[in-house]
Amino acid sequence: MTIAEASKKYDISADTLRYYERIGLIPPVPRTKSGIRDYDEASCGWIQLMKCMRKAGVQIEALIEYVALYQQGEETARARKAILEEQREQLRMRLEEMQESLHLLDKKIQHYEETVCAAEENLRKIEKERG
Repeated sequence: MTIAEASKKYDISADTLRYYERIGLIPPVPRTKSGIRDYDEASCGWIQLMKCMRKAGVQIEALIEYVALYQQGEETARARKAILEEQREQLRMRLEEMQESLHLLDKKIQHYEETVCAAEENLRKIEKERG
């Protein structure tokens, strides 16, 4: 699959794919004899993983380290797992913070519905009585 096809399939720009490869966020992509990137199933799997992880807010540095360890072989499996566990915990903490923020927003909206909307309704009644 060409870079243009991969870009379209995963909704990520070709420049971003090149950048991800350059900084080690995805392993080097196989190339044709003429040097054109040829995204295979493994490369596409890395794109999917990194897109998902970045969308979740996982740190680029942690992902680069993960890929580098992966390229070193199976003896780094525990270190890779530790990175994933650490990132999972950070994500859980962010989710908790977001849940707290959502709860606060819900309370604020409810307050407006109870007070502002009620006040507006009272004003309409008064205007109706006058008019």
